[in-house]
Amino acid sequence: MNTHPAMNNVSGDTPASQTTASGHRDNMAWLLRQFASDVPGVTHAVLLSRDGLRLLDSDVDKDWADELSAALSGVASLAANITGPTHKKRPAGQVVIEREDCLFFVQSSGRSAAFEGHPGNERGAVDTVLAVIATPDADAGTVGYEMGRLVQKFAPYMLIPVRVGTGGEVR
Repeated sequence: MNTHPAMNNVSGDTPASQTTASGHRDNMAWLLRQFASDVPGVTHAVLLSRDGLRLLDSDVDKDWADELSAALSGVASLAANITGPTHKKRPAGQVVIEREDCLFFVQSSGRSAAFEGHPGNERGAVDTVLAVIATPDADAGTVGYEMGRLVQKFAPYMLIPVRVGTGGEVR
């Protein structure tokens, strides 16, 4: 049985005991650490702001997490600014970078009010990006699917959550 308030909240409503921004951050941090420990092949996870600053991580070395945040926000930005066949710029549902030593996954995760002191906070909210690092032999489909589930779990802590369709694709 899970005793953490964020996991007992199956209805998606914000728990009354966790209505502060600090409580939201604590719940999101717990979900992020749980994700990194539960998903096969995942070694690290970082929630970052679209402007490249680390917000939360799964116990990643802080210097490395800051470096990853800066670099992977750039990846998210590049992906969002490539026009597709409709000649429109749209955020990518997910970006995967395959390297010899790891896989990087980058996905938009919504706009949150849980980071009021963050320098990139505009009008009370911060656009967030989920970055995940996995082993080179991790099942990319499973990691991507579980990332979508994590983003759905973040939804109660977001002002503008990422919408996920029935097939699991992020919109």
